[in-house]
Amino acid sequence: MDLKQYFEKHTGFGVLSTADKDGRVNAAVYARPHCFDDGTVGFIMPDRLTHSNLQSNAHATYLFRQDSKTDDRQYDGVRLYLKKVAEDDDQERIVKLRRRAYGDDRDGRHLVIFSVDKELPLVGAA
Repeated sequence: MDLKQYFEKHTGFGVLSTADKDGRVNAAVYARPHCFDDGTVGFIMPDRLTHSNLQSNAHATYLFRQDSKTDDRQYDGVRLYLKKVAEDDDQERIVKLRRRAYGDDRDGRHLVIFSVDKELPLVGAA
């Protein structure tokens, strides 16, 4: 699947799940990822629990339920299994990438970049 094209065409609701080094899981609502030409994806994140978990455990999962124009009970979307490959704290780059302004940027944001290890539909196909 061409993720860049997919996320440009679809709106929806996303959840990024991470775990710390001891396996304690966290899930947080995240917007659609930024998709780069090399096949990686990135999320802009504040310095909170999700970002902290990624410092000790590079693996994450992103679940995206796309909006349905016909039926709210329809569950189309994707699950992405991710591995952190880089982090960029260049605030100019982050400001250019972001889709909306954040309420409080005093602590700065991080652009965390992931390789996509596996893609699955939202429902089914284990």
